[in-house]
Order: sequence, then structure tokens, then C-alpha cells
Amino acid sequence: MEHVELFFKSIFIDNMVFATFLGMCSYLAVSKKVSTAVGLGAAVIFVLAITVPLNWLLDQYLLQPGALSWLGAEYADYDLSFLSFIMFIATIATMVQLVEIVVEKFSPSLYNSLGIFLPLIAVNCAILGGSLFMQSREIQTFGLAFNYGVASGIGWFLAILAIAAIREKIRYSNVPPALRGLGITFIITGLMAIGFMSFGGMLTGGDEEAPKEEKTAKVQESVEDSNKDKVANNIKLNE
Repeated sequence: MEHVELFFKSIFIDNMVFATFLGMCSYLAVSKKVSTAVGLGAAVIFVLAITVPLNWLLDQYLLQPGALSWLGAEYADYDLSFLSFIMFIATIATMVQLVEIVVEKFSPSLYNSLGIFLPLIAVNCAILGGSLFMQSREIQTFGLAFNYGVASGIGWFLAILAIAAIREKIRYSNVPPALRGLGITFIITGLMAIGFMSFGGMLTGGDEEAPKEEKTAKVQESVEDSNKDKVANNIKLNE
């Protein structure tokens, strides 16, 4: 259940684009065609799926305070957390370089259409944000870290795919001249973000029922206590 909850929450509720507005440069620049959006989205999913669990291992066994205790008791006091950014970016850059080589080898047309934005995945804030969110949320297991990386990538993929499909349709629509281009794109992105915010109630309904039940129980207890006090007072008056 924890994996399912994290999966859907990372896609719809904590969407990288619509909830935290990360990776907007690539989101806006490569979303003019669905074909290029699909290629970049797939690359982002792959990079996040690899780098988030790898960075989880680095964080757990190297960077956290006391993470080096597995080397011996004399290393238990070491704190290498100040190296988090450097290590995370190094892992991301390695995976992006691998993706660039594969795409250039097997799909030169996609490689040419993505242009500079493919190697720029290495400094895409959505990619680094996935690892930093994993660290700040203290994800417990390697499996959950992999789940979070894949789900975050799928969320970013759905966002860029949706805006690319809309922009292809808008190209043949009568958009006011002042809003053509990035203007209408920002407006649509804001509206889509509002729509994705509605998914926030998916995982909070059960949490809101518990306080109501507690309040009802407290009211019943107070009523019972007041009735007991009245009965005791009546007994004293009768005596």
C-alpha cells in the first residue's frame, strides 16, 4: 500500500511541474511537438529511475551523519552531507551522458530535434529535485526510492506530453496576438496546475475523518460526565 500511495502521490499530487514548477525550461522549450516531448519525457523517466535510487544509496551509506559506521566504529562520527550536491550532480551527469550516447546511436533524428536540451538534463532542476526531495522526505528503503524516481519521471512526462498536445492544437486556433507563444502556454500551465491540485484530496480524505471521530468521542464523554455530575448532585439533594 505504501508503494501505491507514493506512486500516485508523486505523479498527481507532488507533480514536478504543476506542484513545484521544476524543469520549466525544458518543459517550455521542447513541448512544441508531441514526438520530441515523448522522447525527452522518456529520457527524464530513465534518468530519474536510475539516479534517485543510486543517490539514495550514496546518502544512506556515505553522506549522512554516521553513514560510514559500516567501515568501523572510528568512522561513525564522520559527516559528509556537505558533499550531497556534488555527488548527486555527478551521478546525474553520468546517467545523462549515457542517455545521450544511446539516443544519438539509435535515434539520430530525435537527438537532433532535442538539441542542447538533452545534455542539459544534467542540470535540469527536476532531476536534481527528485534526489533532494528523496533526501528531505527521508525515504526509508531502496524500493521506495526507485518507486519515487519512476513516478516523478512519469509525472514530468505526463506534464510535457499534455502541454505538447495542447500546443499542437492551439497552433491552428484563433489565439489573440498578445497571448501567442509563451503567453498562452503559461496560462494553460497555470490552469493545468489548478486541475492537478484537485488530486490533493485523494489521500487526505481518511486523515480528516479521524479528528471528527475523536471530536465526537470527546463530546460523548463530556455529555456522560455532565450526566454523572447531575446524578451525583441529585443524590446529594435527596440526602
